[in-house]
Amino acid sequence: MLALLVGAATSFALAQAPAAMPPPPDGEQLYRENCIECHGPEGDEVPDVDLGRGRFRRATTDPELVGIVLRGIPNTAMPPSNFSEAQASAIVQFLRAKATRAAATAGNAASGRALFTGKGACTSCHRVNGVGARTAPDLSDIGRLRHSTDIERSIVEPDFMVVPSSRFIRLVTRDGATIIGRLLNQDSFTVQLLDSKEQLRSLMRADLKEVAFIDQSPMPSYRGKLTPQEIDDLVSYLVSLQGGGVQ
Repeated sequence: MLALLVGAATSFALAQAPAAMPPPPDGEQLYRENCIECHGPEGDEVPDVDLGRGRFRRATTDPELVGIVLRGIPNTAMPPSNFSEAQASAIVQFLRAKATRAAATAGNAASGRALFTGKGACTSCHRVNGVGARTAPDLSDIGRLRHSTDIERSIVEPDFMVVPSSRFIRLVTRDGATIIGRLLNQDSFTVQLLDSKEQLRSLMRADLKEVAFIDQSPMPSYRGKLTPQEIDDLVSYLVSLQGGGVQ
């Protein structure tokens, strides 16, 4: 009888125990089992596509890439799949990590740092670990926040994706003065920005007759101003900035 009671209690406990969570999808394994036949082991066997270096034919953002993995591209050799969204996301994250490693090894971070502070004149607007201007976003942890492919494209095509924290705003006061700067905060009553002289400005909306975002990035394109190798070096340096102190 005791044995039966113990057995019943054990069975009840097992029935009540939560099921073990399945392991997260392995993006690399899924890629090798499903994508390698067309794209190749390095992801560069389809014309104009180099997945291993983050060069995609159409999409740029992670959700767009996940959508292509799931639904394919009509009228092309890219078919829809039976992956779950979690599996498609795992493949995208594997490719992003692979591209980041490729960018880090393609360039020389030390040379990139010299470009950042010298020829590129990036510190005239950006700040890294307490050094540089404040008129543009602080890049001390940019390598942790942005993919290498996004960083490279921002260098050669600054307008392609301006994140909210990088938006510039144009204010016109009621007496006709124009103020341009990087938006820091706004609410129903005030607007705060950092102007071109790195001065923190807080203005009452009641004193403004115009408040408008500037669509284009104030950052110049470095396409043609830096060689491909210099861009690789600069990306490698920026990827190394992980918010861990002086680089």
